[in-house]
Amino acid sequence: MTDDNAGCDAAARTRLDKWLWYARFFKTRSLAARQISGGHVRLNAARVDKPARTVSVGDVLTFAQADRVRVIKVLAHGTRRGPAPEAALLYEDLTPPADGSAPSAERVGARPTKKDRRAMDALRRD
Repeated sequence: MTDDNAGCDAAARTRLDKWLWYARFFKTRSLAARQISGGHVRLNAARVDKPARTVSVGDVLTFAQADRVRVIKVLAHGTRRGPAPEAALLYEDLTPPADGSAPSAERVGARPTKKDRRAMDALRRD
């Protein structure tokens, strides 16, 4: 095996925790590793518990982020943690759109608007 092939092999493999960090899904690599070690990440529908697991182009990742489940298809390997537009080129977001039945996150616990109060008053009158 020559040195040229060794460089290609290293570029063709990326650790899962590193890729999630490069793609800006987690603020730190250790947070990504903690999620993976906890069994909260799936690679091609199989639960992964080792951050050193390698990902390749075409793999599908499923994991929870904030209050929703993300489904991501790997399009490219990263070489660094760059700006957000550069990170967005590493993946395709397959996450289904949120349905409108759940209240939005910014409205939970917020004061009702005047329109909301009118609707509540109308319900009380009935």
